[in-house]
Parts: sequence; structure tokens; C-alpha cells
Amino acid sequence: PVASWTAGQPVTVGFQADGAAHGGGHCQFAISYDNGKTAAIVHKVMEHCFFNGPSNGNSAEVLEYTFTLPADVPASSNAQFIWIWTNAVGNRELYTGIADITIANSGGSNSYTGKSAIYPNHAGYDTIPEFNGDYTTGVSLFDNAPNVVVSPGGSAVSPSVPEYTSSAVESTSVPPPVGHTPAPKPSAESTVESTVEPTVEVTATEPPASVEPTTPATPVYTSSAPTAVPTGSACAHGALQCVNSNAGFQQCVWGVWSATFACASGTVCQQTSPNAVICGWP
Repeated sequence: PVASWTAGQPVTVGFQADGAAHGGGHCQFAISYDNGKTAAIVHKVMEHCFFNGPSNGNSAEVLEYTFTLPADVPASSNAQFIWIWTNAVGNRELYTGIADITIANSGGSNSYTGKSAIYPNHAGYDTIPEFNGDYTTGVSLFDNAPNVVVSPGGSAVSPSVPEYTSSAVESTSVPPPVGHTPAPKPSAESTVESTVEPTVEVTATEPPASVEPTTPATPVYTSSAPTAVPTGSACAHGALQCVNSNAGFQQCVWGVWSATFACASGTVCQQTSPNAVICGWP
């Protein structure tokens, strides 16, 4: 895990500078206990993620968000934090990153109910067009997402809310995650493994003096060339793997490996864990 969080305490999600911010947009922050198959929102920033207000700029003004982790998020040594971003300006794309974390909770909560994370502009979900100055574009999709119950013992869509379904909107969509800006060289700080722009850092904000602070573990970055799995072979949803002699990567989308995405010029794919990669400087 790259961070240890405590339910009911403030946590901070940071982003490395120099990524393309595409005018902001909608950001979701979610927790999962089944490797991303089911994820419940714990925080979201609508309209102006990375900015203080409307902007057509490509340089982020806000690189850090602090929020309180809900008190009823269950404890787990094998939880996942997921960040999902729908950009305001540019091609209709989807950016996402996932990181292994641990969660402590002395209250004994067994489950957490929240809005389901959604993946606009990805196959099976609605397309959110360019905002063109209207930053409320697509907000209703997030507001109307179903509730989900996530738990280390199993997660499911709440039976009281209908399943999310996509309307028939023609678009060009790409499997997450997709990025165009080379990832910066890893620093000594804890960095979430991600192929998106910008790279995410996940840290736990120092708790009150009465609670013993925990220090996020520093991930080990290694470069390896795992055996490529042909597109269409069974795989674990959300997994990433380097292919083509580390020139690119594939992502597993509901049991099927995607087509190969090339890393940006000058970068190579690096397998940072069995299911995560970055495109970074060699």
C-alpha cells in the first residue's frame, strides 16, 4: 500500500505539477474493496477540478485536495483508492488512477454506502461533451448515479436504486486510463502508480495528537517486461500490464485486455506492481 488512512480523519490527495489540466472538469474520489469493480464516492470536485474557477488553461492552479474520509468506511488492509477525471476541454477522454491503501476504523463499521463511481466517455457510459463554458455539463450524471454498498466482505449496487444505464449517445470513447503527458521521474514522496496526467500522490493528513500518526509506505519502482497476454484473454478488471518490450501498455476491462496504448515519446512502460504501470522516463 502507498498510504494508510483512518476513517473519520482528514486525508490529502496531491497531484504532481506539469501535467496537462485541460481546463479542469469533474473529479471523483472513491474507495473500493474489490480491485475497482465496485467503487463508492467519498469526495468529488465538480466543474473546476485543478482550478479555482472557469479556465481554458492547461496548467493546474490547484494541486491538492484535503477531505475527511467518512467515519463509516470499513477497515481493510487491502482497499483501493480510485481517482477519476472527466476533462472540460479537449478530446472526450477519461483519466483514472488506482492505488492500494490500508484503512483503519476502530468503530467496527462493516460497510459504506455512497454514490457509485461512474466512467463517462468510456464504453457503456454516457458521453460528456466539451463544456464550452458551461461547467454544469454532465453534473446530473454524477448526481443521478446509483448508491452502492462497498465492504471487504462483498459489494453491490443498492437494491433501492436502479442500475445505472447509458443513453444512446454516439461518441468516440477510450478505455481508462489514457494520458499524453510523460510522467515525471519518481521522487522520494509516495506516488500513486498511474498513467494519467497529472500523477496522483496520496497521503494521510496528520491526525490529532491523540491518534498515533501513520506514515505512508514508499512504493518501489521497478521496470520489468512481463509476458504479453493477447487481447481478448481473461484478466482481472482494472489490471494494467506493459507490453511490446515496454513500449506501451494494456488495461483489463471486465475480463478482456484492451488494445495496446503507446507510451509518450521518450518514455517507457514500467510495471510498478503486478497490476499497475506508469509511463516514465527510462
